[in-house]
Amino acid sequence: MGKRKQFRGTGTALVTPFRKDGSLDEKALRRLVDFQIKGGVEALIPVGTTGESPTLTYKEHYRVFDIVIEQANGRVKIFAGTGSNNTAEAIEQSEKAKQAGADAALVVGPYYNKPTQEGYFRHYRAIADAVDIPIIVYNVPGRTGGNIEAATTLRMAAEIPNIMAVKEASGNIAQIMEIARNKPDGFSLLSGDDAITLPLMAIGGDGCISVVANEIPKEFSDLVRHCLKGRWEKALSLHNKLLPLMNANFIEANPIPVKAALAMMGMIEENYRLPLVPIGEKNRDKLKAALQELGLL
Repeated sequence: MGKRKQFRGTGTALVTPFRKDGSLDEKALRRLVDFQIKGGVEALIPVGTTGESPTLTYKEHYRVFDIVIEQANGRVKIFAGTGSNNTAEAIEQSEKAKQAGADAALVVGPYYNKPTQEGYFRHYRAIADAVDIPIIVYNVPGRTGGNIEAATTLRMAAEIPNIMAVKEASGNIAQIMEIARNKPDGFSLLSGDDAITLPLMAIGGDGCISVVANEIPKEFSDLVRHCLKGRWEKALSLHNKLLPLMNANFIEANPIPVKAALAMMGMIEENYRLPLVPIGEKNRDKLKAALQELGLL
C-alpha cells in the first residue's frame, strides 16, 4: 500500500443530473465538472449522498465515475463514492473506482445494520486490505444510524496506512476536536457539514467535502483557502455571507434543495428519483431568496 498523501482544500460532493425520463444527463454532468474546476475546488466527489447514490444502479455508478474522471482530465483529485452496508460490495465498488482512475474512495459508514465499533474497524480494514486505493472514512450518523467514534477513527488512522482522511458529518464538535488533537501526521480531517467548516478548520481541520460548492465553488473554496492560510477575518466574512445558503441547502433532505438551486441557476434540469421529490413551495421561496442574496439568480 502506498504512502499516505494528505489532502487539504475543498472537494465538491457533486449532484447527479437526470433528464426528465430519469436517465443520466451526461452533458449537464460534464458542465458541472468544468464549473467546479473553474471555481477553484481541489477535488470532485461523484456518487456520494449528494449524487443520489442509493438510487443509481451500479452500472450508472461506474458511468458517472468515468464521465467525471474523463472530464476532469487530471485537473483535480477525484474521490469516488463507493460505500455500502455490505463489505463485499464496498470492496467491489472501490476496485471499480480504482480501475476507473479515481484518486481515492469515499466510503460511508455501513448504514442500517448498525455495526459495533469493532465492526466499523474491520469493515474499513477489509476494504483497505483488498483494494490498493486511499480511503476516506465518511461518518454521517444522521443518515447511517450509527456513529464512528473518535477512538475508532484514530485507530484506523494509526493502523491502516491507506486510510487517508475522515469526512466528519457527526455535528459532534467534542468528537471532532478529539480527532483533530490526536490525528497522525498526513491524515486529513475534513468537514462533512459546510456550516461548521470554519470552526472545524480553526481546531486543525484540513478542508471540506461540500454541498454548497455545487452552487458557489469559488467563494466556498476561497473560504477554505483563507482558513488554511490563517486569514481568519476573511474566512469569517465569507462564512457569514454564505451561511444562509449553506443552511437553505438542508431545508429539506439533501440533495433536494441543491438540485433545485442548480436548476434555478440554469445548470441542470430539476429531476430526482423517488423516493426524493421536488422541494415544497414555501421552502423553494426561502431557497430562492438565499440564492438572490448572493447574486446567483
